[in-house]
Amino acid sequence: MQKAVLFDLDGTFLPLDQDFFVKTYLGRLAAYLAPYGYNPDVLIKAIMKGTDAMIANDGEKSNEEVFWDTFEAVYDEDKRQDAPYFESFYKTDFEKIKSIMGFDERARGIVAALKEQGIITVLATNPVFPAVATEARMRWAGLTPDLFDLVTTYENIGYCKPNPEYYREILRRLNLSPENCVMVGNDVDDDMIAEVLGMRVFLLTDCLVNRRGADISRYPQGGFADLAEFLGVKL
Repeated sequence: MQKAVLFDLDGTFLPLDQDFFVKTYLGRLAAYLAPYGYNPDVLIKAIMKGTDAMIANDGEKSNEEVFWDTFEAVYDEDKRQDAPYFESFYKTDFEKIKSIMGFDERARGIVAALKEQGIITVLATNPVFPAVATEARMRWAGLTPDLFDLVTTYENIGYCKPNPEYYREILRRLNLSPENCVMVGNDVDDDMIAEVLGMRVFLLTDCLVNRRGADISRYPQGGFADLAEFLGVKL
């Protein structure tokens, strides 16, 4: 019985070219923070190291704590005091990145239809961004936080994809059994890994990410129309 559906965001509900998005995002962030004394090359190095640390996080600390610990280690000084500058960026210049994103109104339609059926919905986006940035990307996709029972951000969880513990933690918080859940995403490594816990999966192929060239023929897959049919909702 389907009790909950977990959805990825970037490349799934929010169509994008991941590499172009990251390049654009880091470039804008570096330009925004330059007046505050941040050398672009050192800043990007620190962010990438912080991101790698979050991906490897074992749950002992939140991803937010792990990011800032690693970020500060690059500079060997207290940089967490500059967090308001980052938050200001996400509320201003970050919004301009919306112009490079795609949009599909069916994303909201699918989640709203599930909510009407009483299905638990989770925005299982890789929690390497703060809530303010995650909520911005949700808006770009036509989504709002009230559509979801849980949205993972770097503040509220201590794991990342593709660690199965990320999914196990979501199940624990919502008191769910994996066999009653579906994970929907576009990334073969990050999203389809939920299958190892016993969850059903659906691979959205519009912005497919398959870094290792894995055989994807065994996964239920397709575009938004196929996803709606798989989940039993009408658009």
